Amino acid sequence: MTVSEASLHDDERARIRDAIDRLLAGTATQSNGSFTVVALAAEAGVHRMALLKRHVDLKNEFYERVRNETNQTPEAEKRLRETVTKLKKTISEQRKEIAELCATAAGLTFANAVLVEPEHDRCRLCRTSVVPRVRSTLT
Repeated sequence: MTVSEASLHDDERARIRDAIDRLLAGTATQSNGSFTVVALAAEAGVHRMALLKRHVDLKNEFYERVRNETNQTPEAEKRLRETVTKLKKTISEQRKEIAELCATAAGLTFANAVLVEPEHDRCRLCRTSVVPRVRSTLT
C-alpha cells in the first residue's frame, strides 16, 4: 500500500467513525439515520461494499455500539431473525407433511400387498398339480 493509499484508507476510516458517532447521536446529515450498513455508508460518504469488504471491523463495531448504546437490535439482525422464524415454521410444516405422506405411502403399500396377494395365489394354483388334472379330465 502506498502512502497515498494509506492516507485514503485512514481518511475513509475516520469518516466512518464520525458517521457512527452521528448516527448513534441521532444527528445524521447524509442518511435517513437508520442503524443499517446502507445508512452508515451514506453517512460516511463511502460505498457500502467498503464497509463489507475493507472495513468489516468498523461495521461490526457499529452494530455492537448500536446494541450497547441504544439497546436496539440492528435492522439487519431483525430481518435475519424474522427470516429464521419463517424458515423454522416452514420446516415444521414440511415435517408434518412428510409424516403424512409417509403414512399415506405405508397405507398404499399395505393396500397394494392385499390386492396383489390373490393374484399371487392364482399363480401358485396354476403351478400345482390340480390344474393339470383338470385339463386331463377335459380332454
